[in-house]
Order: sequence, then C-alpha cells, then structure tokens
Amino acid sequence: MQVVWFKRDLRVHDHRALVEAAQRGPVLPLYVIEPDLWAEPDMAGRHWAFIAESLEELQSDLAGFGQPLVLRRGEVTQVLDMLHEEHGIDALWSHEETGNDWTFRRDRRVAAWCRDRGLAWHELQNHGVIRRLGSRNGWAKQWDSFMAEPVREPPALHPLEIEPGGIPSADDLGLGKDPCPDRQRGGRKAALACRDSFLFERGEPYRKAMSSPLDGATACSRISPHLAWGTVSMREMAQATWARQRALKAQPGRTGGWRPSLNSFTGRLHWHCHFMQKLEDEPRIEFENLHSAYDGMRPAEPDAARLAAWEQGETGLPFLDACMRSLRHTGWLNFRMRAMVMAVSSYHLWLHWRAPGLALARMFTDYEPGIHWSQTQMQSGTTGINTVRIYNPVKQGKDQDPDGVFTRRWLPELAEIPDKHLQEPWKAENAGKVLGKTYPHPIVDHLEAAKAARQKVWAVRRGSDYRAAAEDIQEKHGSRKSGIPNRGQRGKAKTETAQMSFPFDGNRS
Repeated sequence: MQVVWFKRDLRVHDHRALVEAAQRGPVLPLYVIEPDLWAEPDMAGRHWAFIAESLEELQSDLAGFGQPLVLRRGEVTQVLDMLHEEHGIDALWSHEETGNDWTFRRDRRVAAWCRDRGLAWHELQNHGVIRRLGSRNGWAKQWDSFMAEPVREPPALHPLEIEPGGIPSADDLGLGKDPCPDRQRGGRKAALACRDSFLFERGEPYRKAMSSPLDGATACSRISPHLAWGTVSMREMAQATWARQRALKAQPGRTGGWRPSLNSFTGRLHWHCHFMQKLEDEPRIEFENLHSAYDGMRPAEPDAARLAAWEQGETGLPFLDACMRSLRHTGWLNFRMRAMVMAVSSYHLWLHWRAPGLALARMFTDYEPGIHWSQTQMQSGTTGINTVRIYNPVKQGKDQDPDGVFTRRWLPELAEIPDKHLQEPWKAENAGKVLGKTYPHPIVDHLEAAKAARQKVWAVRRGSDYRAAAEDIQEKHGSRKSGIPNRGQRGKAKTETAQMSFPFDGNRS
C-alpha cells in the first residue's frame, strides 16, 4: 500500500506524487488534521475554512477515481503508526513543502519515522522551489523547464476498505471566531473559475489596475489562495497563461491591454517561487533578520497599543485603516497595499516585523510562508539587499484612491469629512466633530515618524561591515533573471523592490 500524504496540494490533477504512487500499488490518499499546527500563531480560522471546502471537494474527486480521501486527526507519526499496524505501509509519498518552522520540524519527525521502519518517503517537487539548491545561477531556466513538463492526469485508484473520516469544524480545532464575509471560496472548481475568468474576462486591465485597492480586486488574478493551498498547480497556471498568450499573439488586430497585462503576470509567476526559494534556503528568516546588522534596531517586544490599532484599522491614518479593515473582511489585499501596511507598521509605528507579520499571516487567506516572511522582511528593510521604501500612507491614499471610494467604503465614520481632506481629516474644519469621537486622532505624526525611521535605518546601513554581509546575502538570494540588477553590489542602486512588492498580488497576482 502506498500512502499519498496531501498537504498544500489539495487537488487530483497534476499531482505527481499521486500518479507515481498509483503505478506501484494501491493508494491510500491521506490528509492529517494536525491540532498542534492550528495552535500556531500564524494560523487562523479563515485558512481552515478555505481548506475544509477544498478537502470536501478533494474527497469527492478522489472517490470518483476509485478511492476517497482518508482524513485522520492527530499527530502525523501517530496516524501513520496506526495505519501501518492496521494495513501495512510500503511507502510514503508527498510533495515537497516549504512551510513554516512547525511543518519543517514535523517533516523531520516523519523522515525519522520512515527511516526507523525502513520505509521510503518519496518527496516530489511541487512548485518551482528547488531543494538543496547550490546556486541561484540558472534558477529561472530550471523554473521554465519544470513548468513546461506535461500536466499529469489523475490515475485510477483501487478502492480500499478504510473509513474515510470527516472534516472537523473550526470550533472543533479550537480556532474560535474569525469572520471573513467576503473570503474567497476554496476547492478546485473555484480555482478553475478564478483562473479562467482572469485569463479571458477580468485580466485585460491587470497591468494598470493592479496597484489600485479598488480596481485591483477585480483586475488581479486572485489565484493566490488556490496556489497557496494547492487546489491548482503552478504548472497548470503557467501553461494556461502561456496558451492564452499564444492565442492572443495569433489573433489578428488589436488585443487591447491583454498582451502587456499577461506579460506582467507571467513575470509574477516566476516571482512567486523566487521568494519561496528564499525561505527554503534560509528557514531562519521566519524569525531572524536576514541581515544581522539590524538585530536590536527595533524593540523585540511590540508596543501593544500601536499593534492593536494597526491591526484593527484604528490608527487615525485613513488609507492605512481602510486597507486593514478591507483585509479583515475579505482576506485579501493587492500587492502595493500589502507592502504599504507592512512598511507603516515597521517604520512609522517602529514595530519589529515579527508581530505584524503574524497578524497579516492570520488575515491573508493566501498565506504562503515562503513568500510571506521574505516579503515581510523586504518591506521592513532588514534584508540588506533591497531599497528602503518608506511609504507615505497619506500620499498613497491620494494616489491610489483619488476619488476616496475605497476609503469611504471602509471608514463610514468619515462621511462628514470633505473629499479634499479625506486622507488628512485633521486638516478639515469639522475635524473636532469627528476625531477623538467616531474616529481616532493619528497615533503618530506620519512625516516625523518616517523621518526618524529613515535616520535609524540608514545609520545601520552605513556601518563598516554592512556591505560585505549584504554581498553574501545577494549572492545567495538575489535574482539572476536577465534585466534585474544585482542588489547589494557596489554601484547598483535600483532593486527588485521598485518593481516587485508582494508577488502574487495576494502573494501577488
């Protein structure tokens, strides 16, 4: 019996582990609900809600091929022990996972369990992330080659006399209430509908609209949660995009904004795995500054009042607050706004990135640890190889929400503030009727806070040993893609941050 362990790959199509295992014997498709994982501070009820919907569909899809998904609850090695005693396991199969520190340590326990019993654990590549990567040189070409491989069709499975098991609720897992009324729905059907509507209907204005918190909600692909939890594979997404691009190229006449938009989108597919590769190569960045010169620069313990105001959208900075309230309600923000809210927490509020990073992880339905922690550090200025970008939340509001539609939607308490002062309500003549009553005064002077942060960060960057360490980081983690300059090297001022903030709008698409 071959056990196929599903993790962040909740699909039957293009599932390499499932196909390979089915060629060697009867397959037990297994998903383990791990209570200890769901007790981690980066996990939330909205994640489980998306997964539960995906599991329900996956269980049905696998049943259609002969054997439904088997669900068990508990610690993985104990579940495997039970299955081994009852049925006998010949081998374990799964995709490689670039998860958080908890899943990394759990996988090490599973590897030890397999070794102790003389069982092979076959881990197959899932994304463009490469395990034990020696050098970034040639990484982009390897990504292209991997994504061009044929999509694997689901195999026929032999039915097994094993109780499938049920899907627990968020309450069963002790997750508590996590209201997210406009969260994207999980499952394969939703993934394909999202993919196709973007490629054929919604995606034409993507390149121009992706920075807008209002227009980006429709123009962006919104495929990121499905890639994060694996209801569609990166290969499927890449090949569908390439096919659409070929069709547009062959189409006579003008194609509007489709071709430049999809060209931009294909670049972000690469960047998705580029950032995951950073965590794969250096897991410590989930907890530690990538560049050690920043150690101790910010207080290790966050200012609880500032953190709570930021998280709840109650800082008194309207556009920032609108973004945070929208995120809590929908589970999604576009890439530029993700970068901004993280940067404001790190610079203006001077919070260490770890606590805001955990809060955002819980709010993002598409939480992908590899992308998330890499980007959290990038937007906090602690990588050593990226430009320090201190977003002005007032200017961003004026630029990205010029008519105030997005801000007013999420901050109804500012209804009486005139449009010209919406992003700076403290300048309005009627400010006294609103601020401190229905809406808070700003918790910081954003201009003074930005100035102070800039001075502190640049003081670190001028340190005598700073550049040498930055060169080493660039060599290990920097992009080699043509046209993107090496960051951290002498004379190279422009960085990937200028073009790429949170890849995969959700992670960035």
